[in-house]
Amino acid sequence: MVRILTAMTAAMLSASVAAAPGAEPAQQQIRQVVADISPQRIEAHVRKLVSFETRHTMSDTVSDTRGIGAARRWIKAELERCGAQAGGRLQVAFDSHIAPVSKRIARPTEIVNVVATLPGSQPQSAGRIYVVSGHYDSRATDVMDAQGNAPGANDDASGTAAVIEMACAMARYQFDATLVFMAVAAEEQGLLGSGHWAQQAKLNKLNIAGMLNNDIIGSSRADDGTVDGGQVRLFAEGIPAVKEMSDGVRALVATGGENDSISRQLARHVKQVGERYVPGFTVNVIQRADRYLRGGDHMPFLAQGYAALRFTEPHEDFAHQHQDVRVENGLQYGDLPQFVDYDYVAKVARVNAAALASLALAPAAPFGVQVRTAQLENATMLLWQPNTEPDLAGYRIVWRATTADQWQGAQDVGNVTEAKVKLSKDNYFFGVQAIDRDGNVSVATYPMPLR
Repeated sequence: MVRILTAMTAAMLSASVAAAPGAEPAQQQIRQVVADISPQRIEAHVRKLVSFETRHTMSDTVSDTRGIGAARRWIKAELERCGAQAGGRLQVAFDSHIAPVSKRIARPTEIVNVVATLPGSQPQSAGRIYVVSGHYDSRATDVMDAQGNAPGANDDASGTAAVIEMACAMARYQFDATLVFMAVAAEEQGLLGSGHWAQQAKLNKLNIAGMLNNDIIGSSRADDGTVDGGQVRLFAEGIPAVKEMSDGVRALVATGGENDSISRQLARHVKQVGERYVPGFTVNVIQRADRYLRGGDHMPFLAQGYAALRFTEPHEDFAHQHQDVRVENGLQYGDLPQFVDYDYVAKVARVNAAALASLALAPAAPFGVQVRTAQLENATMLLWQPNTEPDLAGYRIVWRATTADQWQGAQDVGNVTEAKVKLSKDNYFFGVQAIDRDGNVSVATYPMPLR
């Protein structure tokens, strides 16, 4: 049941009429974007990247057939080609800086990201940016080996190929918010490419509303030979591991909202949307920033205070990661293209594309959401600031038990800025979402206490 409110007074809602979260109908544009993702093109991209033999950050930059320079020029040309075919709205450029000598950089080295921007079409939303990335550099066993072959088919030609495919598929459509597709460099040398871009984004006060990192998304086969092509891991940070908490993070801790960080809220949205548009495929939200002993290009975004997530295959085979190409005791080592499951990569790319399209079509997450705590009562009063999008339809309150991870109930409350729910703020966690006239729903915003 949906109740549309026109009065400025609070709405009284009953849990007995709650709808299931994510019950809105699928959008045709998102369906089409998902359908356009091709495993065959993804395979062709992976094999092309592997053909450069190595993409080590300090490898050859002059040759047109070998090394990281040839790889980045090919990526840029491929994005320009499909952008031109899609109408010319995709803006492709290099983003570069010089990295000084460090633990994993033997000499001053130019680090070059390839960045494709699809500007948002709605003036009120164009400044809101969603980023998706994969890293195109590769490595062998020795992280400083810039000369030996390092095919990097899964780590991370798979993620780079997925990003290229998403950019080419989505460039044919218009979205309210801006989408940025990035093939970043020097991940293996210390997240240098993504670190530079995220830092510049913060310095330039860009509104990065969400970042999705795709790194090692290429295999459905575990090291014991079992095959699991029906799920992907999505790593989502909770409370940031920083010396001093911000006021917002401190409020999360004070109210028991450790599982309601901006990255966890983004992850809930990605899971809900991805599973809706890719039936039979499960997005498993892993409640930590990344795996032990590892890290990815989402982490510099987290460090700058942005919501950022990492996609990674469910079971890794370490014989095909960070390994010199060789046969040892009858076992083939090396990150080779024959060990990539291209249908699986396409499924992960479809989840990414569905989530990005949904986010970029939806209004911004509500701002200034508060829960009134000035008096003792069993109902919950929520308040928020109005959105400015011209196609805004209203707002939705979502909730879940304090023991639950995903939203369990939802209720549309109309185009108002406050609503009362007949559920106790002491027993449930709440969020507020914005909805447009087409049914696109924003990420939920966690309420801060208001005395």
